[in-house]
Amino acid sequence: MRPDLEIIQNWIEPGSRVLDLGCGDGSLLDFLKTSRSIRDVGLEIDPLNISRCLEFGVNVIEQNLDNGLANFQSNSFDTVLLTQTLQALSNPDLLIEEMLRVGKNGIVTFPNFGNWKSRFYLSTKGRMPVSKFMPYEWYDTPNIHFCTVKDFDALCVGKNIKVLTRTVVDSQHQGNWYMKAWPNFLGEIAIYHITRT
Repeated sequence: MRPDLEIIQNWIEPGSRVLDLGCGDGSLLDFLKTSRSIRDVGLEIDPLNISRCLEFGVNVIEQNLDNGLANFQSNSFDTVLLTQTLQALSNPDLLIEEMLRVGKNGIVTFPNFGNWKSRFYLSTKGRMPVSKFMPYEWYDTPNIHFCTVKDFDALCVGKNIKVLTRTVVDSQHQGNWYMKAWPNFLGEIAIYHITRT
């Protein structure tokens, strides 16, 4: 099992109601159904991913996240997931607020564009970083908002969002003590467990 899935799994109560925003092929929800016996709903915009969700038996709704979550009542879910999607949204701050309206807590993961590899690449090459982990050129990337750990921390303070737990890992989803000590500089992927204050 990928270590980031182990982290996410441990933050989800068995038998809880989980909404996955931008659920992709549904593999995370499928995993959580098996490991945590969750009641699942996924939102996805890509027709191919929707078909894959249906093959997994994941309850999926075709929906553009940039249109918000007005079709869900407040506190409809125990946990709302937003994994590796934050940076591709038009209004990520609004969706974070919406996810904490419809869910009691949220789990957000995103690439940390403040890590040393990105900084080094930019300072030595003078171009936006391209790597195995982020294989896109600046003009074809799905990432429209480049976020760092410090940026997300500031967003949480500004929106009165309580960070229950935060961890950072590298591109192989491994963490260590020095990443915990310098998360913005060393972490490649940030994983947050958040709720309303």
